[in-house]
Amino acid sequence: MNTKVQTIGEPTRISPLGLSTQLDDGLGDFVPDGMRVMFDITLGDRLELPDVTFEKAGPREHIFFNPADVRAAIVTCGGLCPGLNDVIRSAYFALTHNYGVPEVLGLRFGYRSLNPEYGLEPIVLNEAIVDHIHYAGGTILGSSRGGQPTDVIVDTLEARGINVLLCVGGDGTQRGTHDIATEALRRGLKIAVVGVPKTIDNDIQFVSRSFGYSTAIDKARDILTCAHNEAKGAYNGVGLVKLMGRDSGFIACGATLASQEANFCLVPEIPFALQGENGLLAALEARIRRRGHALIVVAEGAGQDLMADKDSGTDASGNKLHSDIGLFLKAQIKAHFTAAGLDLNMKYLDPSYYVRGVAANSDDSLLCDQFARHAVHAAMAGKTDLVVGHWNDAFINLPTALATGSRRKVEPEGELWKSVMAATGQPVRMI
Repeated sequence: MNTKVQTIGEPTRISPLGLSTQLDDGLGDFVPDGMRVMFDITLGDRLELPDVTFEKAGPREHIFFNPADVRAAIVTCGGLCPGLNDVIRSAYFALTHNYGVPEVLGLRFGYRSLNPEYGLEPIVLNEAIVDHIHYAGGTILGSSRGGQPTDVIVDTLEARGINVLLCVGGDGTQRGTHDIATEALRRGLKIAVVGVPKTIDNDIQFVSRSFGYSTAIDKARDILTCAHNEAKGAYNGVGLVKLMGRDSGFIACGATLASQEANFCLVPEIPFALQGENGLLAALEARIRRRGHALIVVAEGAGQDLMADKDSGTDASGNKLHSDIGLFLKAQIKAHFTAAGLDLNMKYLDPSYYVRGVAANSDDSLLCDQFARHAVHAAMAGKTDLVVGHWNDAFINLPTALATGSRRKVEPEGELWKSVMAATGQPVRMI
């Protein structure tokens, strides 16, 4: 893996942050550019250190930009996620209060704002605008999916004099940041393009937890509690809850563990069969005959191989669209119970938009603030084409190509899935 971070020039200016370069002097410290975070902190039978390390994120003693010459911009892209406003607010204050940047623009409705064809003028952010936005869900800047022509975006950045661009979004957004940064570097423009990882699915590579995930688990647990109560309060009651998780099942797993009430958790990474003695329907029937109620949690991307309509195209961000596993399972379960001559009382819930549209909880608010500040530190130091990551309990500067090269997945042999299996008691294999 190439973990080297691109720069737009030599950082020669002294940072205005007033931090220290000496340990144990009672002052916060700058992060030396050579400080690294290990990819693998487990040694096992080997004693040598791993070859792969990441650049540690944080404030640098020397920065590239004269803050007085910086015109920064923040853009939010993709689907909504708890914490977007927190990132905007913290980035604004880091730029203006800490570094003394005179102007920060809020770009409206994603990358469309950087295409003049849409006529979306930016907002000049100030304290009055951002002061209380972290109490609200959504994003004050608006968002959109889909990219815009890279050359047009860079033309707009140059024309508007924007030399620091902070892009808040998931893998599709960050693929866009990579293209923007690459084109700016090709033209020799001194524009720092830095990504803040945003995905409620928690599936960005080398980001151990993205903001919004903790809030999503909180809200999803409430839904599972209601579904469990509905199922338990009915004769042969089944609660079926579809949660977000297009390609990775972290929300379904996290909510299952937080709830401790689910009997089945279905995720994209773990295949399962419907029919047969080892299939889901047989296991569900056995559960109902034994206990009289059951709760099933399914991620939206699970079980796609079971449905006839497997090719639903892509969305505006290039993400593959999935068939509706929730409605499919609902119909299959009803048909199975009818054929078995069993009564069924099913409650089906799909709370996706409720989960993603709320304000961040305190845990996510803290994470948003850290991501935003580290993004600003990287940009002011003249680093570009990177995403702020989180790995082995440390923040890292991660080349965008690495962050978008693959998705983080639930590991079938990992601790998270073992915990889910222990909590649900579902069969080890349903195939």
